[in-house]
Amino acid sequence: MTITICICGAGTMGSGIAQVAAQSGFNTILFDINSSVLESARQNIANNLDYLVNKKKISAAEKLVATGRIKFTTSISDCVAQVIIEAIAENELAKVSLFNQLAEFNYEDTILASNTSSLSITTIQKQIRFPQRVIGMHFFNPAYIMKLVEVVQGELTDPGIARAISDICVDMGKVPVTCKDAPGFIVNRVARHYYLESLKTAEDGIASFQDIDALLEASGFKMGPFKLMDLIGMDINLSVSESLYKAFDETKRFLPSKLQRQKVRKGELGKKSGRGFYDYE
Repeated sequence: MTITICICGAGTMGSGIAQVAAQSGFNTILFDINSSVLESARQNIANNLDYLVNKKKISAAEKLVATGRIKFTTSISDCVAQVIIEAIAENELAKVSLFNQLAEFNYEDTILASNTSSLSITTIQKQIRFPQRVIGMHFFNPAYIMKLVEVVQGELTDPGIARAISDICVDMGKVPVTCKDAPGFIVNRVARHYYLESLKTAEDGIASFQDIDALLEASGFKMGPFKLMDLIGMDINLSVSESLYKAFDETKRFLPSKLQRQKVRKGELGKKSGRGFYDYE
């Protein structure tokens, strides 16, 4: 039986996950309540697939097959699948509300996976019927390129579901890393200081953000911290910092940056807004 995967939220992350699922042979549903966001996702997926065709990574026929596997919908009643991945706003109440809605008309064994980068899977699943089927499935941006997926087990997650999600990740060509639910999981906890120490260095006037990026890239990092924050989105990156700061009882080493907060207040969110630390207009 071909597995159907439904992705809720058609933003950059959700559309990227949908593309990966479709290219990997899964029947795919991409849901968003906003029709313009959904149409933008359709165009972005088409552009990404065209790029792969031009680079001879896939054939034109493979592009058509992948596109044909995706159902775009603004109706939540269409979201019936063996696996549902939410990629909506980083808000616990919104995620819980969505999962509870979906649980009303889905199968009892439907896996509910959250793409959260910092919220507690355990806290979310304790508010959902059949909490054992809730798990974290944290992709990285851009999802159709980045290989890593953190598979996050909450306290109540069935180990069999963790294995099933890991297998799906492998089928998608991803590298799953299973971890227990903890603030920041693995990547965001470890990487937080890549951003925070770089921001502090720039704030203190020790070096410019351009020079910090250049230095770290010359040291072997594929992308400097300021370029990476622009790619991720300043608001998202700051939200993760604030979440970890709170989760670790406001310990100083996780204190969010004033510089980053200023950027968010100005609406300078990075590539998606046209300006962040760098200009993209």
